[in-house]
Amino acid sequence: MQSRAATSESADNGFRNGMRNGKNATNTLVAGVSTEFRNLIADVEDFITSTTSLTGEELERAKKKLSDQLATAKESMGDLSDNLIYKARKTVAVTNDYVHEQPWAAIGIGAAIGLLVGFVSARRI
Repeated sequence: MQSRAATSESADNGFRNGMRNGKNATNTLVAGVSTEFRNLIADVEDFITSTTSLTGEELERAKKKLSDQLATAKESMGDLSDNLIYKARKTVAVTNDYVHEQPWAAIGIGAAIGLLVGFVSARRI
């Protein structure tokens, strides 16, 4: 049987690892969304500059190409948002486990965050 201190340390390590993994995943997702958005804007700008002189069939092909790129961007954004939701739920589950295993530590962390927010907001007023 594990001692109470060993269980506490295991919970702390699990919480920290879960939070670190969640933060890393979120940073990766944000970078992916940012890149995808920049690519979409570049494609739209290219479309606008290249279609000013197009007519008929050429214009239709350009519209189809942009439409395909928009569909790809939407799909990619959907995948990224699904992944972000999964990571957020995983982080919430890790946090929930930690709070149930270490209620006093969670209360202390909440109080410290509350004091910090209070201090920062009082200085701005």
